[in-house]
Amino acid sequence: MTAASLPTVPVLHSEWIKIRSARAALGSLIAVLLTTAGVTVLVTGALGAGQEDALGDDRLAAAFYGINLGQIAAVAFGATAFAGEFRDGALRVSLTAVPDRSRLYLSKTAVVAVLALLVGEITGVAAFAAGQSLMGERALGMGDPGVLRAVFGSGVYLMLIALLSAGLTALVRSGTLVMSLLIPFLLILPFVIGQVAGGAGQFMPDRAGQLVMRTDAEGALGPWSGLGVAAVWSLAALGAGWLAVRRRAA
Repeated sequence: MTAASLPTVPVLHSEWIKIRSARAALGSLIAVLLTTAGVTVLVTGALGAGQEDALGDDRLAAAFYGINLGQIAAVAFGATAFAGEFRDGALRVSLTAVPDRSRLYLSKTAVVAVLALLVGEITGVAAFAAGQSLMGERALGMGDPGVLRAVFGSGVYLMLIALLSAGLTALVRSGTLVMSLLIPFLLILPFVIGQVAGGAGQFMPDRAGQLVMRTDAEGALGPWSGLGVAAVWSLAALGAGWLAVRRRAA
């Protein structure tokens, strides 16, 4: 068997080993859960027993408050999972084992997506359950309208943010650069654009994607169409990263 004919399963396994052995990537993945659930518990514990609207006018969105910071860890996971491939000639070594650049790129993307989705779904359940346990009589249950959609959608959203970061890292070959640009882009720019461009900020990846965690969507997008807009952002970044990996020298 030649290196070019190396089947996909061993390539996927090798990418899993790379991520598992990279402390920064593994630590970022764990931080997605701890940050999202931890911040949600702290906020609901401090304000949940207060006034009716202490956590905002949307109780469902408040149940996932920690995802605003948890998405930063998702950005770090996507960036660090891909950045190691572009340091110290690591890409040349990888291409020696897997000459098919598309297979290498898609395998790494698949492993990042599966891990981010798995941890994202666990995070959604943990954050919701832990936070609502502190809400007393105002707690939401899994059977309340929109809750199951929000729990599932929160995991998908975190995966899409990780993939957005991964694709951009493959494009610019720097995890540090991506984190320094993407985190302010997600946290600050949507509010600025939303103010100066008549609500265009609703189409930014975080604003659109987080609609899946709201009871009532606002603006032109609904919960699933908003998540679809976030998916388009991620696919565009992954496509640009794939072209960069295929065309640039290792």
